[in-house]
Amino acid sequence: MIRIIGYTKKKEWLMDLTLEELKSAELDWYWVDFNNPKEDECRLLDTFFHFHPLAIEDCYHLLQRPKLDHYDDVHFLVLHEVERKTLTVNEINMFIGPQFIVTFHYEPSPEIEDARTKLTSKKKIGENGHLYAAYLVMDKLVDQYFPAVHELEDQLLDMEIGIGDAQSQTAMSDIFNIRSRLLRLRKTIVPMRDLLYRLMNSDRIVGLKQYLAFYHDVYDHLLKLSEMMDSSREMTADLRDNYISYNSHRMNSIMKTLTVITTIFMPLTFLAGIYGMNFSNMPELKWSWGYFAVISVMFVIGVGMYAWFRSKGWFK
Repeated sequence: MIRIIGYTKKKEWLMDLTLEELKSAELDWYWVDFNNPKEDECRLLDTFFHFHPLAIEDCYHLLQRPKLDHYDDVHFLVLHEVERKTLTVNEINMFIGPQFIVTFHYEPSPEIEDARTKLTSKKKIGENGHLYAAYLVMDKLVDQYFPAVHELEDQLLDMEIGIGDAQSQTAMSDIFNIRSRLLRLRKTIVPMRDLLYRLMNSDRIVGLKQYLAFYHDVYDHLLKLSEMMDSSREMTADLRDNYISYNSHRMNSIMKTLTVITTIFMPLTFLAGIYGMNFSNMPELKWSWGYFAVISVMFVIGVGMYAWFRSKGWFK
């Protein structure tokens, strides 16, 4: 489906235009949106707009890295739209020309709809209004990154690894899941930040300086998102290290307890082993109090060793 809006030199909006009407001298600039285009509509990128073949090829091959390419007076941008819950990335391709922008995407984009609604609600647009329309699209896309990043940040802040807590059993899985989601966001946000930096420092887009403050605001948002992701990644590393330290401490406590028990029973086992041997001539075998004497010696040794270990703080 192709949707076209235009802005006339008389400061009026024209909605649902056709491609033939784009040749009208009354238009100041226009916006063509390809939403899930069919094969014959895709060919219009070449037959009607005559875009560069490399840019058209990038439109057909999805999941390109966010980037900015210059082709004479037409500038090609690959943007990413992120779904908040699943972090699914949808590609938005944009062509910026002298008096137009063209957006191309295979999935419905609420952000583009919001940008179009906000744009057409304005009664008056300044010169090079198509650059303002491009800014609105980028701004709406970047605004949708914040809920996803905030949600992961809140999960980390709420995560507590307590001793004996059942949550600790799945803590490592949760931490690595969050790190994986942060990495997926990073693959979008960092290239988008670099794209905005290149865009603001480019002298090849005529009229961009008029809207430079708007693009700088989007760039600031991306910088903030990058810092939030770096902070969250550091937090996941701290939680991971804390969890590993907790498990190591717990394992050391268990090993210490088992070692103490083994050490106490070593002399008792030694005595039991001696008196379990089947020799005929052994002292105290015929003694009527021999059994009680050996049991008493074992008890005294066990209690004595326990008291000695406790005095050294081995049970703390």
